[in-house]
Order: sequence, then structure tokens, then C-alpha cells
Amino acid sequence: MFVNGTYFQNDPEKPLVYGEVEIENIPRQRLRGEEPKEAVLCEPVMVGFCGTDNELMNMGSKGLLGPKFPKGRNRLINGHEGLVWVPSENRFAIVLIRGGDSWDPTRYTEDETYFEYGCDGADGLFCDKQYFHPDMLLRIPDGFVKDGKLDLSFAKKMVFPDPFACMLFQLERMEDLGSAHNFRRTMKQHKCSEQEAREIAKEELFDRTVIFGLGTTGMFIGDLIRRAYKNAKILFVARSSEESQKVRYALKQTDAEYLKNDFDSEEELARAIIQKLGGRASLFIGVSGSNVEHRIAFEQKVLGCNGVYNSFSLGPKITFDTMPFGFENHLILGSINFRQDHMEQAIRMLAESSYDEIVELIDKEEFISDPIGAYRNKIYSKSAPMKTAVVWNPKYVQL
Repeated sequence: MFVNGTYFQNDPEKPLVYGEVEIENIPRQRLRGEEPKEAVLCEPVMVGFCGTDNELMNMGSKGLLGPKFPKGRNRLINGHEGLVWVPSENRFAIVLIRGGDSWDPTRYTEDETYFEYGCDGADGLFCDKQYFHPDMLLRIPDGFVKDGKLDLSFAKKMVFPDPFACMLFQLERMEDLGSAHNFRRTMKQHKCSEQEAREIAKEELFDRTVIFGLGTTGMFIGDLIRRAYKNAKILFVARSSEESQKVRYALKQTDAEYLKNDFDSEEELARAIIQKLGGRASLFIGVSGSNVEHRIAFEQKVLGCNGVYNSFSLGPKITFDTMPFGFENHLILGSINFRQDHMEQAIRMLAESSYDEIVELIDKEEFISDPIGAYRNKIYSKSAPMKTAVVWNPKYVQL
């Protein structure tokens, strides 16, 4: 079947193209032990733009996308965040992005395989119609459809379940590893049982939290930490003005503090972070995508003894001096994952949130007339909103 859509290709001049492209029904596994199933034909309705899309476009311009293409193809239809209409079931759905021949596709092992719609080995949502595994079409809560159309504010929120689910996983992982990392010291300090010490260590991990970078993922993890730990001290560090809409929204959402990174040196920035925190950080979360993160944490000693470093940025390399790293007992973790239950929890939580306020729409005709220009000049420009989405099929949305 041929449809119109945007797709990535290896081309130095045109790594992203809009036009006619062939799609096919490929039987896939959702999980290991399950039989492959025929896909269901769906119509994408609302699709969000993710930083991964921009990175894939850059890879295409360098000729590096080959391993990401679906088998037998020389292109990848992009888009992995959004809502679809399922005609055969007369309902809307959120697409669970990752599946495969693995027990848990977001944590596959060497002898397992995975695919990601719109990202790796499987076509995504930026097209008029697309095939998706029937068990990976997650249901939306009741009450957001009227006369067959989606509520617009709800639809905007539903471009976030994927990154929000990732942050639910990050919180879970930081709790698990932070508790295990520090409970023996806590047990001696508080003269308590191991179970009590693990709970104390888990909470103390968030005593002085630095979130370095303020995109949506940084804001989401700040939100989730605040919901779970009312006494946590959370400090965002970013380059945006304190008066910008995204900073004001993030601080309102998370009850956090903010430090604008306009210092002349990394040493000055580090001193300002420590002063603002009231001490060295117990937890440092890097989400800026820059190499400054690890230098501030390790070289400038913002991360304190027994501290945890969570790397959620794609691209930067982390280096550290092994002598202080070992003696200060630092723990580094990094994993960009989620589970289906995280996605389902994210859908429920987002439905009750106000995150539609940070989503701006780009007109579909503007986007498809010059996809590369839209990416570079609007969606990922310095003046870009926190999140951009497009109503791909307006007949299903209450505009």
C-alpha cells in the first residue's frame, strides 16, 4: 500500500523527505514467547516531534541510518509519539513503540531482538496510514472523545506518554539503585533494620537533586520526584531566562528552584550550584545533551560523596578521575527504557495533567511543504517551544 508521509533516508542534502511511500503489513512479536501477529491498519491523528527525530535526521545527512531502516528498505518513516485511530475497532489508541523477540523489549539482551516504531527497524506515525501490532495499541481513558472526535487538550497531552514513561522508569531505577547503594551506611547511622535503612536511603537520595537541563524529560523527572518526595530539594540548571514560559511552568509544576547558567566559567557555575543546594549534590541528573554535565558533576565536584549520577542524555561522553570517583563512592547509571505498564501509567497521569499547555502545534501543510526547514527553523530552533506536535488528521480532533 502506498501512502503519503515523511521519511528519513541517507542523503547529505535531503535526509528527510515528504512524499509517497510504501507501507506493508509485517507480522511482529510484542514479547518473547508470543506468536507473531498480523498488524492492524491505523490512521495517525496527532503526532509529536521528539529530539530523537532530529538526531535521526542528522544521522541521515551523514549516511549513518542504514541499521535503522526496516529490513529490505532504504528509508524509515519517522514519528513515535502520538495517537492513532483504529478503524477496525472504532477507537483511538496510543502506540506502544517498542516490541520484539525479547522478554522485555526495553531491556533486551544480546540474544534477543527488538524494534521501535518510527525509530529502529519499523515504520512510524508520520504518514496517512500505518500498520501496528494489535496488542501495542494502548487504550485511552474514557471521557475524552465526543461525537467521534478527540478533545484537543487531551490529544496534546498524549504526545508525552513515551518520554513520561521513560521518566517513570528512571525514578524507579534511581530508587532501586540509590537505596541499594547507600543503605548499609544509613543502617549504621540510624541504627535500624536493613529494610528501614533502604527506605531512608531511598528518600535521602533526593535531598539535594540537580537536574542539569530543562527540556520535557528534565521537567517530567522533576515532577515525578516532587510527587513522590515532598521534602526533596530540586534544582534545575539551564540556559533559559528565569522569565521564560518554560522555566516558570516547570517551577510551578515541580516546586523546584532554578539557576540560570550564564556564568563565565564552569568553576563559577559549580560554586553557584553548591551554594544554591546548600551542599554538594546527592543526585545529579544529566538531561542537557551536553558534555558540560559530567565535568560539572565530577571535575568540579558538584556530585557529593556517595552520590548518584543519572545520565539520560544521548551523545555526551562521561569521563571521570578514577581516584576521587572510587574514594567518593559515586554510582553512575544510564538506561533509556520503560515498560508497557509505565506507558499505561503515564497515559493515566498525563490525562489528569496540564501538560497540554506546553505543546504548540505546527500546521501540517507548513511542515510537509519543507520538513527539513521546519525542523531546523521552528521545531528545533533556539526559540522552539518545549514541545511541538502536528494534527495529522484533523477530522478526528475537536479543533
